[in-house]
Amino acid sequence: MATHGNLPTRSNTVSTGYTSDDDAVPTGDPSSTLGLLEERLQAWKHMCGYLEDYIGAVAKDQHQQSKDAEKILKTLNHPLKEGHHFDQALGGVAGLFENLRANTNAQAQLSAETHKNLEASVLPILERLHKEIKAKRKELDSGAGKQSKAVDQARNTSQKYIELLGQYTATFDSTGGKTTAANDPYVLQRGVWYRLNKQLMEENSHRSDLISIQNNFQQFEAHVIQSVQNALGTFNQFMASSHDRSKAMYGDVASTAANIAPDFEWNGFLKRNGHVLISPNTPPRTVDNLTFPNQGHRATKPLIEGSLERKSRGMGALAGYKSGYYAVTPAGYLHEYKDSDNFRHDPVPETSLYLPDCVIGAVDGQKFAIKGKDSSGSKFTQKMHISSEYNFKAHTPSDAQQWHSIIASVCSGQTNSLPNSPTSPTSMQDQIPHNLNTAAAAQPGAQTTGTTGTPATASPHDLRTAEPGSATTTSDFATHQTPVGAHQSPVASHPTGTGQMTGLVPPGEQEAGITRSGSYHVAPKTNELGPRQY
Repeated sequence: MATHGNLPTRSNTVSTGYTSDDDAVPTGDPSSTLGLLEERLQAWKHMCGYLEDYIGAVAKDQHQQSKDAEKILKTLNHPLKEGHHFDQALGGVAGLFENLRANTNAQAQLSAETHKNLEASVLPILERLHKEIKAKRKELDSGAGKQSKAVDQARNTSQKYIELLGQYTATFDSTGGKTTAANDPYVLQRGVWYRLNKQLMEENSHRSDLISIQNNFQQFEAHVIQSVQNALGTFNQFMASSHDRSKAMYGDVASTAANIAPDFEWNGFLKRNGHVLISPNTPPRTVDNLTFPNQGHRATKPLIEGSLERKSRGMGALAGYKSGYYAVTPAGYLHEYKDSDNFRHDPVPETSLYLPDCVIGAVDGQKFAIKGKDSSGSKFTQKMHISSEYNFKAHTPSDAQQWHSIIASVCSGQTNSLPNSPTSPTSMQDQIPHNLNTAAAAQPGAQTTGTTGTPATASPHDLRTAEPGSATTTSDFATHQTPVGAHQSPVASHPTGTGQMTGLVPPGEQEAGITRSGSYHVAPKTNELGPRQY
């Protein structure tokens, strides 16, 4: 009869899932070791999948970089605007842009090449490793997995007979030992030993397989690590090479730019455009050498110009005479300027008298007077101007006579009034007593004067062709006489040393009914009245 000592014993297996090796049927999961190993293979498979995703993403990034580099290259495909300003020889800006185009194109090709290398050389290593891990998992399921099921079945059979033995041993005393042969506890116990022996044989066989699998796992994991190292080493080789070449390309661009001499482009520009650029040896232009159309036209040449002094009017009269620069133009204007400088400020006349509308008085030494209206400024300003008397003083009597003669040749009329009171040439015969008017008309060479009303002038042709200083007779203005208003004063004629001079009778005397004689004496070339006779 078989004894307990002749039965096979259970070898120590992995403790996970077992309570004790002395238990006939362990209560733990007999496949726990197998499940742990399967879970580990799953972890390695996921690790490999993550690496595949990473390398694939890098490869896609390289592909995208290739496309981006092509887009960047399009920004350099167009020729430089105004490119003729740059030297086309190597060593300049044009050469720098050629270098940029070449290196950018190389960058695009390098990224495309790296993308292909990663997909052709790195990803396949990881894909093969992934397949090996999956095959290892399948191998584990088909080998140790089936044997694990056989162990479970043997344990279930042993448990069934142990429970049956317990049932009949419990009824043995209550029935007085009556039982069938098949259910004899002795027979049942021997059956239990048989099935336990078979169970242990299955367990020990399964244990041997698991030990073999564990040993293979160590080698397999070493293979997995080596495959990962191989893949990442190849990956590093391609990426490092790509980065080194890319770095060299950027360095080449920087080196090309650094090698451009600071004066390279400028010297070439000077050489190509020397006929257009200004030579530093050429002297600067001066106004003296300028010419322009109509320069020196007869209308631009003044009849006379120079400095005169003019007595200020209004509140400025107390300041006396103020020096200025004056010119009589062929257009008939007497223009006043501050000075003769044409460059320091814009030479705009401060006063402009249109001489054909003015009257000039007699010369008094260095002085003479003009009565007229300022024509300078805007149209609105001209409307605001009123007819005024302008008293001038030349540097010498001869200068005064020269100015007077030229201005008189342009003015509408001339009187013998001294500088303080030049009058209009309009005839005032309607206000002169009949006997005085007749006497004045009877004297040969006698002059007549008008009032400050509408000027009575001879024709401009007669005035301009008249000799300077010649007298204007009554007959010259006969056709231009106008009635004198009630506010105007009568005129008395006064003989002088060389002719006759007229003056205005003070309005107070006229209103008082004072009647003057036919003439009164005035000292020649003065502005003071002589003794009056009533």
